[in-house]
Amino acid sequence: MACLHEHSCEEHDCSTNWSLYQHIDISKVFALNEATPGSVKSVFKAWEDRLNTSGEHLESNEGDPELLVFIPFTSDVKIKSISIVGGAYGTSPSKMRVFINREGIDFSDAQSMQAVQEWDLVENMHGVLEYQTRYSKFQSVANITLHFPESFGGDITEIHYIGFKGEATQLKRDAVANIVYELLPNPSDHKTRAESGGGLSHIE
Repeated sequence: MACLHEHSCEEHDCSTNWSLYQHIDISKVFALNEATPGSVKSVFKAWEDRLNTSGEHLESNEGDPELLVFIPFTSDVKIKSISIVGGAYGTSPSKMRVFINREGIDFSDAQSMQAVQEWDLVENMHGVLEYQTRYSKFQSVANITLHFPESFGGDITEIHYIGFKGEATQLKRDAVANIVYELLPNPSDHKTRAESGGGLSHIE
């Protein structure tokens, strides 16, 4: 389902609503079939910059409009909606399929796997549309993979902006790992019976 984004963003604080880009682990984002390696990182930016097309953008290889984009987050997030700003002249993606918390997906996997949700997209060069998720299925998202099978007839697919509306948990994933580590017993913190004069050397 696509919703029209038609209000004053200053009054509704859209910059905050669409701030999940701050929780994307940009260094680990990658795309399959991108014409320029690493260009996918440029499409994640602040909401107010979504229509800035002066810089780099994501583009598929000539004659093959299919793209697969892997996006990990620094903390688990809940995603309410997704916005895609594509290119002109038929190069915007026409369909989007989403997979959650699945790493290492390639095109063969994406084509054969059941997506968590998929949308028929509309050309959205002005950034006024957002696609609502089935929110109950988009809880505790550690990473998300977006599959764009085709464009609106162009020889390539071009994307200038990908945005997520939602909220992040307060606890970052590395903090969770540290807590789990601290809960595990550390042998050096426990004396053995042998060290304290007993005859056994197992850990108490």
